[in-house]
Amino acid sequence: MSKERYLVMDVALCHDCNNCYMACTDEHADNDWSPYTKPMPIHGHRWMDILRRERGQNDRIDVAFLPKPCMQCENAPCAEAGDFVRRREDGIVMFGIQGGKDKDVTKSCPYGSVWWNVQEQVSQKCDFCAHLLDDGWDMPRCVHSCPTGALRFYTEEPAAFAGRVEAEGLSAYKAEYGTKPHVYYKNLYRFTKNFVSGSVLKDGDCAKGVTVTIAGAGITAEQVTDAFGEYKFDGLGDGEYAIFAEGREIARAQVAGASLDIGDCAL
Repeated sequence: MSKERYLVMDVALCHDCNNCYMACTDEHADNDWSPYTKPMPIHGHRWMDILRRERGQNDRIDVAFLPKPCMQCENAPCAEAGDFVRRREDGIVMFGIQGGKDKDVTKSCPYGSVWWNVQEQVSQKCDFCAHLLDDGWDMPRCVHSCPTGALRFYTEEPAAFAGRVEAEGLSAYKAEYGTKPHVYYKNLYRFTKNFVSGSVLKDGDCAKGVTVTIAGAGITAEQVTDAFGEYKFDGLGDGEYAIFAEGREIARAQVAGASLDIGDCAL
């Protein structure tokens, strides 16, 4: 079985530095890499886009960043737009430089990763820097430029990558689309799920080392409060949760599309 290309991104390691975006722009803006792709416009296109999400309330908040290129789908919705779309043996989805002249092609991508080039009158997107890979590079420019190691690139057989997905707990973004992407994420819950946080007080002071349990929506988990008496249960889906400390219920939380800080709870 032939080897294919895969991109893995760790949401927990992305700091929104935009080095990947800038490297992509540097490689493609005003550079004609025909027959791979025409020049990217200097402004307006984000073939490597960075999505941002803030979670929580008050002082217990966090921010997650999700780099979003073309997902290089095996079941690519854009392929229905015309025969200018082809999927290479290594799994990279390519747009022909003379095709995609209908701007509606941009609407065919459920991830919003196809861009319309007004000057060239073609649809464009990330192609994993296919021209560089074919010239001997072992990774695209975006991966090469990432200072935190949030982006990793693999060339391996599908079965080997499937094992990596299982071993590392990788996930597809918007898996419900059923597109079978070649872009996967680690710690995706930081962007797609929610948390419940709070603190435990004893005699009006921070209660360190208290075991706190959360139960609800089919899960049960526990952790120990830190030096500030705080706890944080992450990766939660929507539902009602009960929080217990020292054997008794101290709070309830209704998660509905957003993270919650339930504040201080006295024992």
